Amino acid sequence: MQPETRYAKSGDVHIAYQVLGDGPRDLVYLSSWDFAIDFHWDEPRQVQFFRQLASFSRVIFFDKRGTGASDSVSLDAMPTLESWVDDVRVVMDAVGSERAAVLTPTWAGPLAILFAATCPERTSALILVHIWARLRYAPDYPYGLPDERIDEIMSVIEKEWGTGNLWARVEPSLADDERLRRWWNRCHRLSISPATAVAFTTMMANSDVRSVLPVIQCPTLVVTGDHPFRPAAFGHYLAQHIPDATCRVVEGSGTLPWLCDTLAGDIEEFLTGVRPVPESDRVLATVLFTDIVGSTERAAALGDRAWRALLDAHHEIARRQLERHRGREIEFVGDGLFATFDGPARAIRCAFAIMGAVRTLGLEIRAGLHTGEVELAGSAVRGIAVHIGARVAAEAGAGEVLVSSTVKDLVAGSGIRFADRDLRVLKGVPGEWHLYAADYQQAI
Repeated sequence: MQPETRYAKSGDVHIAYQVLGDGPRDLVYLSSWDFAIDFHWDEPRQVQFFRQLASFSRVIFFDKRGTGASDSVSLDAMPTLESWVDDVRVVMDAVGSERAAVLTPTWAGPLAILFAATCPERTSALILVHIWARLRYAPDYPYGLPDERIDEIMSVIEKEWGTGNLWARVEPSLADDERLRRWWNRCHRLSISPATAVAFTTMMANSDVRSVLPVIQCPTLVVTGDHPFRPAAFGHYLAQHIPDATCRVVEGSGTLPWLCDTLAGDIEEFLTGVRPVPESDRVLATVLFTDIVGSTERAAALGDRAWRALLDAHHEIARRQLERHRGREIEFVGDGLFATFDGPARAIRCAFAIMGAVRTLGLEIRAGLHTGEVELAGSAVRGIAVHIGARVAAEAGAGEVLVSSTVKDLVAGSGIRFADRDLRVLKGVPGEWHLYAADYQQAI
């Protein structure tokens, strides 16, 4: 659930902030200026990352002045790093935080470094994820990007802001993930305008905080790795010039901290000295698969744009019902949903809730459920139970919620009734499987 948004006053400017968790230590998360805090809660993997952080700390988020829900600024009077440092202090005061660790990804790095150097009494630790002290090349800083490369970045931002095309540059390994691309694009469009994006990018590209690195007194964790315009050398430079800094190199070309499966655990160990006990990678779960009946014909009749809008509405409805029924979204693939639940009865009721809600859009879905042992691999869920659930869904008819006998047996006493659908051979799954159709009136 999204934390409540409140406001603090920094001079004449209102700063929007949120707080998650009530752990024994405070952790300020400085998101990049292109990402408003309200959008943190629309992506399940990011929410999971923040909840992991909140399991051992009180996490403080805020929109810097000129971004998100905080007061806007004139392009003729852009905020400075100094004014953003003031915003950090004001928000910490508002939530009663005397001292906090500061965690930041990418573009907010110079701000976090300056805050730690100028406010050592308020900074307990510093975690820098894919950060640089200076982005632009200099004779004494050969790691920086040449002027023509930075000019290219500015041009791309100005031309592509709000189109979704920047996603491939941010996370190359997930360039084909259409759902994430649309979500990222929406975050950008509603967080700041293209002109403001160019102005902020220019300001940060021209920032240079190398001189303050030796002044940082708090424990510092530097997370780095190779990226097209954030080479690992940026992180190594930071680790070499911040006293006693710890450097961790991660694989992959991405930069978003919530896509690194082990980072929350690394941060917990760094801040507390204790590595979190790893969760079991094999658990019993109910898997739910749904898809839209007649989607190909409907898409052809509507055209690409209208069909995409209809799919977005379908996905939004499904997500609301998943939240209501404590389901976990794993992924949307085309017009299909894959989700997991820790209880089969809730999964059945969620399937019917989605089915009823999307009918208001003129859509009919079918659903299939199975309960079995699954393997958790980061944000992915794998195992034979997943394959069985998908095959059960493929056997369902329009408006039907089909379940395996395992699901039927586990919900005994719930009041949900079932109609026998006989033995079926499921493609790619050994043996015959007894399937049942859940009764709608008994499930709602």
